[in-house]
Amino acid sequence: MYLRCESIGHRFLPILRCHVAKELIEKYGLTQIEVAKKLGTTQAAISQYLHLKRGATSLKKFKETLPIIQSAASEIASEIASGKIDVEKIALRFCEVCTSIQKTVSRK
Repeated sequence: MYLRCESIGHRFLPILRCHVAKELIEKYGLTQIEVAKKLGTTQAAISQYLHLKRGATSLKKFKETLPIIQSAASEIASEIASGKIDVEKIALRFCEVCTSIQKTVSRK
């Protein structure tokens, strides 16, 4: 049995990670290795996000929620860059955004 959270999270989380990683690298000047450590993933995964080999395949499904994703990614990246948020809180923020997206998608 799949929970809705598992199903949507499997497609959604790579998109959010992709946007957060891009923001941290392009706006805040972090390296791929630093971003990987902060997001609890590998440098290779970050490279794949940046080259749209991960996180891009589900964009069509979430196209109408892309502004929400981009805004959330920007906020999360800012919190990460300023040191206001740790790994556990990042996971909670991702869950909050995922829940918000689920509500938006289920209304349609």
